[in-house]
Amino acid sequence: MTKHVITPQNGILGEAFACDCGVILGGRMAAELHAAESGLCSSCLGAAEEEAAPGLERGCTSCAGTGRRREQVTWQLAHAEAEHLITITVVRGIVAGFDGPFHLSEIADTVRNGLGLPAGRLPVGPRVRDLLLQLQAAGEIAMLSAPDEMVGTDMVLYRDPQWQRARTLGI
Repeated sequence: MTKHVITPQNGILGEAFACDCGVILGGRMAAELHAAESGLCSSCLGAAEEEAAPGLERGCTSCAGTGRRREQVTWQLAHAEAEHLITITVVRGIVAGFDGPFHLSEIADTVRNGLGLPAGRLPVGPRVRDLLLQLQAAGEIAMLSAPDEMVGTDMVLYRDPQWQRARTLGI
């Protein structure tokens, strides 16, 4: 079996990639196509890691850190299903039931239980986080949490952020 891991190459040609199988690829699109044809994740190109921020590497979120295409497609389908099932209306209704502060994990658990989803079935937490951030941007809720960690000078990480409805804060 031929090994395929695609890595960026610095050189005169500009953006180029090389695969462990010996193929030189002339750009990102060619690298993604070769990755897909080889059964690799087209996001991380088989490396199983992604650079979330300069100097911060983590497992690829597109393939769940496997580097494989099958897992990438499964994960993308799960995200699409979560977007279909977990709507802003669902999250807004759950948030309305909280008089005081609430954590992301509380809302995600309530959504999961309300829809009868087993743990790990869909990316409930990331979907709920995105919707809570939309509610925050619309001024319906306000974040109460301070960041848990600073990465460099321009990125913050929250492990289980806390919000509160804006009306209960007097906003």
